[in-house]
Amino acid sequence: MLYYIFDYLEKHFDLLGAGVFKYISFRAGMAALLSLLIALLFGKKIITFIQNKQIGESIRDLGLQGQMEKRGTPTMGGLMIILCIIVPTLFFAKLSNVYIILLLVSTIWLGFIGFLDDYIKVFKKNKEGLEGKFKIVGQVTLGLIVGLTLYYNGEVVIRKYQLPNGTTSTIESSTKYIDEESNLTTIPFMKNNELDYGSISCLISDNCTPLLYILVVILVVTAVSNGANITDGIDGLAAGTSAIIALTLCVFAYVSGNAIFASYLNIMYIPNSGEMVIFGAAFMGACIGFLWFNSFPAQIFMGDTGSLTLGGVIAVLALSVRKELLLPVICGIFLIENLSVMMQVAYFKYTKKKYGEGRRIFKMSPLHHHYQKSGFHESKIVTRFWIVGILLAILSLATLKLR
Repeated sequence: MLYYIFDYLEKHFDLLGAGVFKYISFRAGMAALLSLLIALLFGKKIITFIQNKQIGESIRDLGLQGQMEKRGTPTMGGLMIILCIIVPTLFFAKLSNVYIILLLVSTIWLGFIGFLDDYIKVFKKNKEGLEGKFKIVGQVTLGLIVGLTLYYNGEVVIRKYQLPNGTTSTIESSTKYIDEESNLTTIPFMKNNELDYGSISCLISDNCTPLLYILVVILVVTAVSNGANITDGIDGLAAGTSAIIALTLCVFAYVSGNAIFASYLNIMYIPNSGEMVIFGAAFMGACIGFLWFNSFPAQIFMGDTGSLTLGGVIAVLALSVRKELLLPVICGIFLIENLSVMMQVAYFKYTKKKYGEGRRIFKMSPLHHHYQKSGFHESKIVTRFWIVGILLAILSLATLKLR
């Protein structure tokens, strides 16, 4: 909103300093700052409001140290995160940008699904919350919307140019324009690192449909949103990890949306994708601001309202900058948490069928509970998971040159 106002003032009144709003870096910084300020200034009021409404977390006794002390802690704090994402984005982003629209829709969509889940748990006293099939339907529907938009929308393109030797590249190496494609993605660590979903579809079937790409989008959105949900098990883990991931994706969005950087790094140039940096900065600020109240001992939990939203938005960001195949590295914490649950369940069922009694790989899953059972304090677990998350972020960014 402010972008359009200051753009008008600069063009018609030559207002001194108004041109600074043209710069993505300035607007991203302001979005992150505003997001943090909203969280810090209104966070305590939101917590008090939730407490007055008696919206507290019901805790199942899993035998974890300090667990029962958290009973009654305000939940649904994801509403704070969503507020801190949407308001700065509305203020500082170009609202006509297709990526911004898609990210805002994703935030509200998954926030609503998570809110329904938390509402049923808290007010209907149903610990199971929203039935799993309804969650999946909501995630799949969003994946369908995201996939169709990224595939068909005319503003979603990857620039390809004619090089002097007659070959094509996604960098702006010359002025001779060749093609625009929206069904390419990046294969990490590969020298020739572009994958065309359309070509694979044509090999599988005579009809080169977008079905494969849309299926990948649905899988990514569903998997990452559920991964964040599972990770949200101890104070500060999901919020801190998501902030690290958001910063990483902001870097990818910035260099992919800038023709000069894209040319230098020999990566895909995706016009208009740089605008996602503003959203990503607000997202990161929201996570850090929420962490102020969610760090041990937590004054508020994000609930499914927050965790589903965080994971889903991360998925859409990664898909938009064509880094979905890098998500196992970027979101390595989410992945290992998910895998620990899958391994535990699968091994328990296998041993029960073979030996008559179920056996476990971990003391408890997800993985963070295994370390809790092993006697580690949750603050130490969270800090070490953050360190691993930072290492994974550095490795992810290294793929810009490491091929």
